[in-house]
Amino acid sequence: MKNKIYSCPIEATLDFIGGKYKSLILWHLIDKTLRYSELRKLIPQATPKMLTQQLRELEEHDLIIRTVYPVVPPKVEYSLSDSGKTIIPILDTMCNWGEKFLQRKQIPSCSSKKD
Repeated sequence: MKNKIYSCPIEATLDFIGGKYKSLILWHLIDKTLRYSELRKLIPQATPKMLTQQLRELEEHDLIIRTVYPVVPPKVEYSLSDSGKTIIPILDTMCNWGEKFLQRKQIPSCSSKKD
């Protein structure tokens, strides 16, 4: 990441949050700390391997914090880092755009509002 040269800031943004499930992971971590199993339930279409890979990349880019507790069985929690919290307005905008787009196209969707 440090040696990569981006031709455009949008390219960098997509590199950091553009993975198949990265935005969804970030969205679910807004105002919450979640365990891996909770994220699996929230994003069932992600295979365990893909979810793990996306979490590692988000951690590598300092967008999430992975906290490991020294207990048996192991307990791991994920939360947004301070850097990750700066993406919230972008995720909100993406959600609003998606809601309006789906309504215009008359495409049904589940409620996108955060609980």
